[in-house]
Amino acid sequence: MTDTDAEIPAVGTAPPTSAADRPQDSGDPSAGATADATAVGTKAGAEDAAQETAEDTVELIPLDMPADGVPPVVETERGLMEAAAAIAAGEGPVALDAERASGYRYGQRAYLVQLRREGSGTWLIDPIACPDLSPLDEAIGNAEWILHAATQDLACLAEVGLRPRQLFDTELAGRLLGLPRVGLAAVVEHYLGLSLAKEHSAVDWSTRPLPEPWLRYAALDVEVLVDVRNLMGVDLAKQGKAGWAREEFEALLDFTGPAPRVDPWRRTSGMHKVRQRRIAAVVRELWETRDAIAQDRDVSPGRVLPDAVLVEIAMAAPTSPAALPSGHRSVRRYQRQWLDAVTRANAIPEADLPPMTLRSDGPPPQRAWPERDPVAAARLAATREALTEFATEHSIPVENVLSPEPLRRVIWTPPADRSAAGFAEALQSLGARRWQTDVVAPLVAAAFEAHPDE
Repeated sequence: MTDTDAEIPAVGTAPPTSAADRPQDSGDPSAGATADATAVGTKAGAEDAAQETAEDTVELIPLDMPADGVPPVVETERGLMEAAAAIAAGEGPVALDAERASGYRYGQRAYLVQLRREGSGTWLIDPIACPDLSPLDEAIGNAEWILHAATQDLACLAEVGLRPRQLFDTELAGRLLGLPRVGLAAVVEHYLGLSLAKEHSAVDWSTRPLPEPWLRYAALDVEVLVDVRNLMGVDLAKQGKAGWAREEFEALLDFTGPAPRVDPWRRTSGMHKVRQRRIAAVVRELWETRDAIAQDRDVSPGRVLPDAVLVEIAMAAPTSPAALPSGHRSVRRYQRQWLDAVTRANAIPEADLPPMTLRSDGPPPQRAWPERDPVAAARLAATREALTEFATEHSIPVENVLSPEPLRRVIWTPPADRSAAGFAEALQSLGARRWQTDVVAPLVAAAFEAHPDE
């Protein structure tokens, strides 16, 4: 798990030190509201407690060791079956996390999976040694998963056979609740008054054996997720957002990873320097060559050749080893591959060269709206103003009420039915949740009434 958010002032007292004292819950996002009132009242998550201590400076308590110590890493099928039996025998939701080797290895596979459940303890699983974690999936069954920033981990967990039936995302819940920082460390500080270490978030988790400090960090990532989830459930219920959260979490159950990008080579850092289609073709061939080398070596493409050097080669369009840029060992190590890529690009007929920009099927850039369609621009401005007012009133980021792209699409190309119901249907077809359309569709319909066609 990666946590880069800045620290925020923590409010509240330390959580119970015994796992048996921690509130347990699952299912409904607001179910944590049924936790013992005294326990809830002593924590910062409840609004009244937050108000009472808002002006106080509370010293954070370091969370630097799991309550049960650092568990050994499960690396055998026998150990995996023991872990599955323990998880199956536990109660309540299951806290999960995964560690990847982003920036070190090719792709986004998991190199460590962490689980914690009441009555089961914490388990650290090596998915490289045990690539099929379906026994754990069966052990979890229909129990609620608790993750932080679920979209970072769901795809790599699915690759090893772990798929949720229901989940609670503490990062997304933090956004819905309007927390100023939603990284795991910041959320733990806000709700539990604990300081969670973050120094190992960007290490190479493909390292074997994993150092003990890293394993301690990994175990702590799931140590208090259940506590945080329950307190967030209280706040979601108090703010009337439990239904919103439920819809958001249900939508995540179908998440399989980001959609593949069209022409991913266009995102090469430094592409702004490229002004000719021929040079763009060279960048494409070099990018694809680098990607093949990275995949073969199982390393991050940037470690094969940085973007800046790739663009430098493309701009030089070398035809001999002597013309290649110096200063990076991979330039010489793979000089034949780079020169072959340049040769292939130079052999492409002019008519087949890639365009400098891709044609979009969406609305034009917003800056062009006032000139191309001033009425649509006025409708968008009116909707955004009303949407911002709603977001401010409900303490939620405006982009979590509705992302900008579907809003621009329905205003630029409106449905035939321009009632609130018509806009709601159009927005849902673009992926908006029902709660979002209940909020936004009437605002769009009102903007169309206020700014009719000329």
